[in-house]
Parts: sequence; C-alpha cells; structure tokens
Amino acid sequence: MTARLVRWVLLAAFAAFFLVPLIALADFSTKKPAGGRSGAAWHALISDPTLTAAVRVSVTLAILTALGMLLLLVPTMVWVRLRVPRARRLIELLCLLPLTIPALVLVVGLDNVYAWVDYLFGDSPYGLTFVYVVLVLPFSYRALDAALSAIDVRTLAEAARSLGAGWPTVILRVVLPNIRTGVASAAFVTVALVLGEYTVSSLLHYDTLPVVIVLLGKADAAESTAAALASLLAAAALLVLLSLLDRRRRAPGRTSR
Repeated sequence: MTARLVRWVLLAAFAAFFLVPLIALADFSTKKPAGGRSGAAWHALISDPTLTAAVRVSVTLAILTALGMLLLLVPTMVWVRLRVPRARRLIELLCLLPLTIPALVLVVGLDNVYAWVDYLFGDSPYGLTFVYVVLVLPFSYRALDAALSAIDVRTLAEAARSLGAGWPTVILRVVLPNIRTGVASAAFVTVALVLGEYTVSSLLHYDTLPVVIVLLGKADAAESTAAALASLLAAAALLVLLSLLDRRRRAPGRTSR
C-alpha cells in the first residue's frame, strides 16, 4: 500500500512538473492585455505568413533529415553487422561523436563548408539537412542499434540470400520489417530534434520554426508562446504515437484453434 501511494505521489509530482508550465503557456497565449480571453494568437499560427512559412520549412527539414538518416544508417549498420562486425565500435564512436562537440563549434566549422553548399545547391534552408543528419546520429544510432540487437540479422540475411534475394531485398523486405519500432523511434526523435533546433539555423541565418518563434517573442509574445506550445504538443503527440505503435507491436497476437 505504501509503495503504491509513493508511486502515485511521484506520478502526480512529475505530472505537475510538466503540465503546470504548459498550462501557464496556454493561459498566457489566450489572455488579452485588457482582460478576458482571445484565440487571436492561435489563429495567427495559420494566418501569419512568416510563421506558416517557417512551419513548412521545419516540417520539410524534419522529413528530409529523417529520410537521410535512415538511408545513411540502416544499410551501413546492417552491412557492418554482416560483413565487418569488428567495425561496430568505430561506427558507434563516429555516430556518438556529435554529442561531444557543441553545436556552436559545429557551426563555426561548417560555415565555410556551407559556403560551397550554397554555391552548388543555392542558398536554401533545406541545405540544413546535411548538418541535421549529423546532429541526430547519436540518438538515431542508439534506437536502431537496440532494434538490430533484438533480432538475428545474420541468420535472416543468410536465409534470404540462400533463396536468391539481393541485398536491397534483404534490407527492405527482410531486415526493415523486423526493426519497425527502432526505425519509428529514430524517425520520431529526429523530427522532435529538428523541430526544436535553434542554434545552427540561427547562426546560419535561416528562418526555421524555433528562430521565428524567438523573433516573434520580441514583437508578439502571445503568438510566440502559442507557437512554442503548439511545437511542444506536436513533439509530445509524436512520442505518444510511438508508444502506442510499440505497444501494439508487443501485444500478443491471437491464436486460432
């Protein structure tokens, strides 16, 4: 009984710790200076062209980054496990390296590189995809590595190859369906990180959602607060969706007699 009471008390404390700031944000974003409530700040999220353009850029960047990360990591990690297992530690070190380098230092080093990127591909915010892929590598690697460790990749690949499957078929139709949860985790973490990343896009002078939210905070605090809350709720919805997908996958299937 005591353990259950402590559990509920801790759960209520954590809920208050996370929910009270969100409630305060919602309260501030709907409060009018002269008194009363107004949904003007929330309506501006879809009517302000600057904000909608920033949302479109950030969402597109999130999708491009997730696709780039999966195209880079999944074949590489599968190939390393099958052909060069001794290189796993090296790949892990390379993927975790961005955690040890502050984003500010990365930007200083990438500034000259992005001058060539802008020269070759044009000055577009979607060029941030390259640096975002690097930033999400540590988190995505852990999610994919856990999923791959839960299955016998070598046996599955050898069985598929013995039946005449090529390597693209092995990865897309044999390995990938067995690591759906890891892929979804890596993709959702990538989306959450891209939607909240500020330092790189700000220092490289691109108007992504976090940058525009900060700029709006200097002109319209209510709209900026509404945009920040909407971004947090979107990231939370992604995590809840991931949890539901994982629970559905783990649920025991019905057996017919």
